[in-house]
Amino acid sequence: MDLKQLEYFVHVAELGSFTKASVVLNIAQPALSRQIRQLEVELRQNLLCRNGRGVTTTEAGQLLLEHGRGILHQVARAREDLGRVRGALAGRVAVGLPPSASKMMTVPLTREFRHRLPNATLSISEGLSISMQEWLLAGRLDIALLYNPAATADLDITPLAEDALYLVSKREKEAIPTEIRLKDVAQLPLVIPNRPNAIRTLIESQMAAIGCKPRINLEIDGVSAILDLVAEGEGHAILSKYALATAINPDAYLIRPIVEPQLISRLCMATASGRITTLTQGAMLELIQEITKDIFGNT
Repeated sequence: MDLKQLEYFVHVAELGSFTKASVVLNIAQPALSRQIRQLEVELRQNLLCRNGRGVTTTEAGQLLLEHGRGILHQVARAREDLGRVRGALAGRVAVGLPPSASKMMTVPLTREFRHRLPNATLSISEGLSISMQEWLLAGRLDIALLYNPAATADLDITPLAEDALYLVSKREKEAIPTEIRLKDVAQLPLVIPNRPNAIRTLIESQMAAIGCKPRINLEIDGVSAILDLVAEGEGHAILSKYALATAINPDAYLIRPIVEPQLISRLCMATASGRITTLTQGAMLELIQEITKDIFGNT
């Protein structure tokens, strides 16, 4: 058994698929299958049950998965400790950010990361909260910022900030930005993200609680595309004020607070609960909390 085989096995077991693991590991699927088979022969145990839908771990495979995670973590810690001998933390941290937060956070987060952790490597991915939860559990991400995550035993969640949502409309001449009730918002044609989307789920659940539902004109993924369509008069959007940072011309929009009830989106930091945080990742967790507080304020 070598560390590479162990790493391959852990990825296949966590992703439940040789195909997905080969993409993440950037290795041809036949070569990956051969390495796992060699590991099974050496250990004289069947580690995976292969079926048409993917793979699952056998009892022996589950035991090796638990040991393998710990071994790979200790190797990462050893590399970090050796890096500390040179005077700084090392290692790689993969962070996922939602589009609206990414616009505000990527530059200051990257700048401060390079300053504090010059020997470490940072990878930032952008995605929807639902997708990033899957990436966390699959090991593709170490840390993710998620909007309105549901409580689950698979994730450790830390609240970071609360973000009010506003009705965003095309600005008309002499328009006055007065507040609007949620039940009145339900009468307007909306340009809204496809399911699953954390903000869409919040909108639908809050409207359902007052006995109405959104009038959806267009389903579009991507804040920039939604804002472009609003500017063209195709409907209204429900977004945070920070989402307007992606707009080329923010003055083209009228923003109105939504009341009765107010829509509050929660931004949280999440890690996979089944994994131990390395020192470099721990430093990144602290850095994210500092940057978020500076940009969004307290929770």
